[in-house]
Amino acid sequence: MRQHTVQTPYMVGDVHFYSTELDDGLALFDTGPPTTGGEAYLLENINLKRLKYLFITHCHVDHYGLANFVLQNSDAEIFIPRKDAAKFRRHAERMGRMGDLLSGYGFGGDFTVQLRESFERNKLFLAIPERFSVVEEREELSGMGISYLACPGHSQSDLVYLVGDAAVTGDILLRNIFQAPLLDIDLDDFSQRFKNYDAYCSSLLNLVQLRGRRIMPGHRQYVPGVDEAILFYVTTLLERVVQLSPFRGLDMHEIIEKIFKGRLTEPFFIYLKISEIVFMLDFLENPALLKASLEQIGLFDAIRDRYEAVVQKGESYDRPAF
Repeated sequence: MRQHTVQTPYMVGDVHFYSTELDDGLALFDTGPPTTGGEAYLLENINLKRLKYLFITHCHVDHYGLANFVLQNSDAEIFIPRKDAAKFRRHAERMGRMGDLLSGYGFGGDFTVQLRESFERNKLFLAIPERFSVVEEREELSGMGISYLACPGHSQSDLVYLVGDAAVTGDILLRNIFQAPLLDIDLDDFSQRFKNYDAYCSSLLNLVQLRGRRIMPGHRQYVPGVDEAILFYVTTLLERVVQLSPFRGLDMHEIIEKIFKGRLTEPFFIYLKISEIVFMLDFLENPALLKASLEQIGLFDAIRDRYEAVVQKGESYDRPAF
């Protein structure tokens, strides 16, 4: 498995994607961002004429942004997660329902318009890939030497691809980064909010299957191990919940003002923090769900004192910037 790294224009910095030889041809996992530098890198470093498969971990722009470029310059078959296919097909409906969600948290139509303008300005929604297959609908993947795990939490569609001893993890396992759990409408029925917190607690049970594998992350150079990444994420969650707890009875506008004191003005960044706060409020409503998952995978003892201080005593440890 070969790692490729391209600079992005986004706050995430560099992004990694990967290539490997399968029994029947060259495969690429993610593409990098839709930039001229990204295009040049692919042309120089990937033999697109030989490329047979393109697998996408999740359809965020820094990971699938050059999908159409790849398709236009190769005969590769592209595989995307089922939830992303639904997102593409029902984009207008999703955006309308997202506006309803934000309205429910006290953000009016003006904010929704500004957020959509921010999405467009930053080119976060690209054209649907010209052709694609849905990963979960293709039973023959195992015959290619590829399997996958659904590990939603950062987004609904997050897939981890397993090839030999390697695991291409997209954004679900990162070194020293708290993955923003994005607020979204549930893409199964489009009738309610997607519960990132519940999904992440379930995903922990899948992520431990990656123990002993080589982790191929979407950002940062390496991940020391699955357990370390999970414990960093959970510890950061608990630290930030300490900041949030005194304000949990306020409306979302007031919470953001109390925590960030007017420092947030860009609608997209406000949306990211709304997403994070909703995730944490869900935790405060049902902390036992996270505890049960951590106990099942043998990691709860490592954070027991911190968890009990936050959940039972309301005490705090050092409080980093939110």
